[in-house]
Amino acid sequence: MSASTSAERLSRMLSLVPWLLAHDGVTIDETAEHFGISPEQLEKDLWLLIVCGLPGYGPDQLVDIDFWDDGRIHVLDAQTLDRPLRLGVDEAMTLLLGLRMLEQVPGVHDRSAIISAAVKLTEAVDLPAGEGDVSSEPRVSKEIAAAIATSINLGADLSITYASGTNDQVTERRVSPEQIVLADGRAYLEAYCHLAGAKRTFRIDRIMQVSAAVGDTHEAEAAATASSTSAAVLAVAGGSAWIIDVLGAEPLGLTEDGRQQVRLEYADPRWLVRLVLSRGGQVEVLEPASLRAGVTDAAAAALRAYAEA
Repeated sequence: MSASTSAERLSRMLSLVPWLLAHDGVTIDETAEHFGISPEQLEKDLWLLIVCGLPGYGPDQLVDIDFWDDGRIHVLDAQTLDRPLRLGVDEAMTLLLGLRMLEQVPGVHDRSAIISAAVKLTEAVDLPAGEGDVSSEPRVSKEIAAAIATSINLGADLSITYASGTNDQVTERRVSPEQIVLADGRAYLEAYCHLAGAKRTFRIDRIMQVSAAVGDTHEAEAAATASSTSAAVLAVAGGSAWIIDVLGAEPLGLTEDGRQQVRLEYADPRWLVRLVLSRGGQVEVLEPASLRAGVTDAAAAALRAYAEA
């Protein structure tokens, strides 16, 4: 039996007893259909359950299920499985710490999966103050999102005012933004947090304010204030549609080939050139011509550098 099959069976068996208690007298066939397994597999699960229990493993310490007399299932003694198991705070914190350690490991990770798992842990239990960043109805400020995106491309630190998702605590932090990641339909900022002394993930809609970090250059100030002075028209395809929600791009309709046409404000053309190049052909500059030429020149220079490497 594969590891994935074992994990699925364990998950099913942990939820099986509470369900049977709520549906006393249900038949083998009805239960098997509910859990999407064969009657034969269900009987194997039931036989395994009745030899499970607490240390000592005497008759009064094992799960007791009657399913062979009348063809119907009756749970006589559920032991500790009478309700779905939930993570305790200590267990959730241990898993969350493991995810944060994984974030620090160099190399390629599925960042969206890591963030999604952390979000689900936060939602599953009431974590201590400052450990969860979950709220409902995300609403991302266009100015803040643009400031973050610009600071990433310029390598500039930001000072942020951040609201915790599990309590009313608001903290001031200096962060070194690294990248924006989408998970569960929400936008998150991955950054080194100088307050925590480690990498952290922040819900962008919970960042209340941004400003230039003390001691940074005028480029950082431009990134933080995000005072847009120009606008570009872009054609956006595929997985880059997040630009509309995260960066506040204004939809203008569809191009002839079905891509989304948007208007995006920007303060620094270098930032927008980097953004377009980073999307691997999913974003094209339509206007202005000078910016379109800048993208072409930057792409050509990158190809020459790659050929010479």
